[in-house]
Amino acid sequence: MFVETASGSPCDLILFGALGDLSCRKLLPALYQLERAGLLDSKTNIVACAREEFEVSDYRESVKNSLKKFLKEAIDDQVWLRLRDKLSYCRMDLTQLTDYHQLVKHVNPAERIVVSYCAVPSDLYAIVCQGLKQAGLTSQPSRLVLEKPLGHDLHSSIEINNQVGHFFDEDQIYRIDHYLGKETILNLLVLRFANSIFSSNWDHRVIERVEITVAEEIGVEGRWEYYDKSGHVRDMLQNHLLQIVSLIAMDPPLSLSAESIRAEKLKVLKALRAISEVNVHEHSLRGQYAGNVVNGQAVPGYLEEKGANKESKTETFVAVKAFIDNWRWSGVPFYLLTGKKLSKKQSEVVIYFKPQPHNIFTGIQQLLSPNRLIIRLQPDEGVEIRIMNKVPGLSERMELQESRLDLSFSDSFHLHPIADAYERLMLEVLIGNQYLFVSREEIEYAWKWIDGIKLAWEQRNSPLYPYPSGTWGPEELSELFAGHALLQEECDAN
Repeated sequence: MFVETASGSPCDLILFGALGDLSCRKLLPALYQLERAGLLDSKTNIVACAREEFEVSDYRESVKNSLKKFLKEAIDDQVWLRLRDKLSYCRMDLTQLTDYHQLVKHVNPAERIVVSYCAVPSDLYAIVCQGLKQAGLTSQPSRLVLEKPLGHDLHSSIEINNQVGHFFDEDQIYRIDHYLGKETILNLLVLRFANSIFSSNWDHRVIERVEITVAEEIGVEGRWEYYDKSGHVRDMLQNHLLQIVSLIAMDPPLSLSAESIRAEKLKVLKALRAISEVNVHEHSLRGQYAGNVVNGQAVPGYLEEKGANKESKTETFVAVKAFIDNWRWSGVPFYLLTGKKLSKKQSEVVIYFKPQPHNIFTGIQQLLSPNRLIIRLQPDEGVEIRIMNKVPGLSERMELQESRLDLSFSDSFHLHPIADAYERLMLEVLIGNQYLFVSREEIEYAWKWIDGIKLAWEQRNSPLYPYPSGTWGPEELSELFAGHALLQEECDAN
């Protein structure tokens, strides 16, 4: 169940991969912020595990240096002292089962719940679970946190989940998709189900189309070899965008319990219309960024990046016109777009409502702009509604204008800064709430749909369209999306 509590029970948080980029950049700053907010139980213990030789004092100093680098504000000395005292270090090789017995010296399952966080590649999950089992740290109520990606296709995902499931029950496993920790994603439940203006107007009778865009300005950022093995359809579409789709499209859950929310999200994923070799060209498009001059600077293309294989056919851009074959969304297209080296960093959901059936203002304005609900995920988190409005003033002729009702989270709630997604997700793990985490079935149905697209591209030898860096993707996108340019019109308006 969803539970509001200050900090939950005290935990022994075992952090595997404690010296990796994810831990330093996201997890440790998240723990600092939880400590700062008084949301870490005073008896919680953090056990950092890595292969390097470290005295605990040296490790604590390295954590402080990481916080100085990645926090957006200066370190509060009192907060740091409290967090420092919770930190311990266990040197171990995760591939050696005998090393896991060292953890027993650092944890106390009789007094604290053991939470094991795998900030390591998924091919290590099985041996980590086996090692935890041998150390006696897998029984209820212990918890296991897994980072994406869980596999690279349906088969590998099933294999990983089977391996993990041999040691942990499903209600012990927390599979992270960090988009589910974003404030605007969390607000979707409230927006949809706490406001009758939306809950009663959320289906094919009222909504014309849905657009979901996750655009990145950056390229592969020195991670070419890693990225080339996955591509954008696996890296972004399979998890982030499909999770957003499921939250936007799901029916009202019975409650805020993890079981109820996951059940409704799963129904959406099961209802996604399959994309196969028969319809792949009408429903999807892939691209790869090329070199360009952006803001007066030469920008390399994907095949010109350091370490690139010049023959690579990996996509850095994917667009899909998806349909959900159920009563609520019959005939409503979901336009999904995500890519690297696009015009700007911006992620948002736009709900287009159907136009008025009859326009009484034709003598003033022939076409009325459709009402839109815009949910901004980043960088300026918030909710915006576009409506038609009369321009105030005296004149012989009435004038209409599209107006914005804008709820900016940072302005309205004076949040500086807005909590990072990992802060929320880490808190929910420690409390024991699973409602923001992804079930095994969700992941596997998402992979099933994605595998169909990948196979269809291969069978039909689908083209890989180049697009200049700093643009909104291949020119062919307009045809796929029926002339709709998604974020382009928003950027032009701004």
